[in-house]
Amino acid sequence: MTQTASDHGNSFSIIGAGLAGTLLAIHMARRGYQIDIHERFPDQRIEQVPSGRSINLALAARGRKALAEAMPDAALLASVDQFSIPMRGRMLHDEHGEATLQRYSQFDDEVIYSVHRDRLNACLLRATEQHDNIHMHFNQQLETVDFQARMAQFIDPRTQQHSSMYFHRLIGCDGAGSVLRQQMQQHAGLDVDAQMLDHGYLELTVPAAADGSAQLELHALHIWPRGGHMLIALPNADNTFTATLFLPHRGQPGFAELANPATMISFLQQHFPDLFPLLTQLEIDLARPVGKLGTLYCQPWHIADRALLLGDAAHAIVPFHGQGMNTAFEDISVLMQQLDDQSDDPDWHKLFSDFSQRRKPDTDAIAAMALENYQTMRDAVRDPRFHLKKQLEWALEKRFPEHFIPRYSMVMFRHIPYAKALLRGEQQQALLEQLLTAADDDLSQIDWRQAEHSVMQ
Repeated sequence: MTQTASDHGNSFSIIGAGLAGTLLAIHMARRGYQIDIHERFPDQRIEQVPSGRSINLALAARGRKALAEAMPDAALLASVDQFSIPMRGRMLHDEHGEATLQRYSQFDDEVIYSVHRDRLNACLLRATEQHDNIHMHFNQQLETVDFQARMAQFIDPRTQQHSSMYFHRLIGCDGAGSVLRQQMQQHAGLDVDAQMLDHGYLELTVPAAADGSAQLELHALHIWPRGGHMLIALPNADNTFTATLFLPHRGQPGFAELANPATMISFLQQHFPDLFPLLTQLEIDLARPVGKLGTLYCQPWHIADRALLLGDAAHAIVPFHGQGMNTAFEDISVLMQQLDDQSDDPDWHKLFSDFSQRRKPDTDAIAAMALENYQTMRDAVRDPRFHLKKQLEWALEKRFPEHFIPRYSMVMFRHIPYAKALLRGEQQQALLEQLLTAADDDLSQIDWRQAEHSVMQ
């Protein structure tokens, strides 16, 4: 069976109806393009679909901007806000069960939001229904692509029925395991480097209390840092929490060593004594497979004017900075900005090339910062000097707000390019070290005149 892409010279076929694919479709449909979305799974609003991905996501400024731009009056973002939970900071839980809130920012309006992946995806799918020029094709797994003939072949995983489709342009939003990227690599020899982390993750559940209330502070991201490993918990709108245990695959402790449920239960009880009594669904949770973590580097992201990769399909990262979804959504903002700057008849080859070249340094930078933040979350947050630096950062930000912004704030609350945030962050860390060393780690002895001179340079 042969399908035909929507009858429009500049129609687009998007591979993947996940978060990036649906949001991209909404943006492009608003600009008058005909959109076909091909998704390998059934409609998740009707049937439960398998997922090896994290249930909870952190929505920050970059992602919120792309959602706000998708519909007039930020209607889509308003819908998402109905089930988003603002988190003011990290709630750090030590080995004795003591908890301390470390705020993300000294400004009350700078928070990040916990969102449930499936609820967000369902919200985006509903939003696509407002556009007659978006056409959904569920149960359509991409198999092969003939880029010269502009022909894509799909298979229905349920019936094994094959179908083919002529396309004008393909955009791959099909995640880190992107089939479109694999097809592009075979056709054009893309440079693809997947660097797997030697740590994995397992999701656990903290249910609501018997009266329906939350059993942990709702407006915080909870972290149990333990040096070589950690456990985190993010809130859900129903007052439950999704907890995630991060461990090496091998070692002591490691997932291989703790494969026996009884051994894992003993480990959780020993290392997370305040949380363990709340993990009342371990029989179900421990049956889940251990997830993998890795960073994907790829270049280029396009083939001429015929195919483009976006989001995780082009640059998957580890989740420790909460920026995977936000980076994908910012891809869309940047691509749409470049499209709007073009004439009515865009040069798609140039547009795809310019987009890839512009974004690659930034996605490489956030990949590096995400890896670094794992060490910060599981270990550095336990160091008193880490918190001393945080106090000094805030003092500098308050005194010189136009010239000093903590790197975490640049990443989470601003739209400063990631590569610039990484560079400025390195310079600022050197300044913090210099000032603290000169003051013998005593903030009352900081030389503010020297600080001002250094910050203004």
